[in-house]
Amino acid sequence: MNSRAGRLTLIVVGVVALLFGAVFAGQGANLIPGSSMTGDHTWLYIGLALAVVGIVLLVLGVRLRSDNR
Repeated sequence: MNSRAGRLTLIVVGVVALLFGAVFAGQGANLIPGSSMTGDHTWLYIGLALAVVGIVLLVLGVRLRSDNR
């Protein structure tokens, strides 16, 4: 995964996962109304897990990018 495209893919997928995770967690915590997911703590946990995965991917992508400069 040392190619530029691979690093960029990690960063983009990480950001998307982080954003989706934040939305899911917000809906699960009843902070974002208007969905069947609102207030369901299952989505809070799924969102938190997805956000953590997103952060890990983002850090890996940025780290690989800075190591190869």
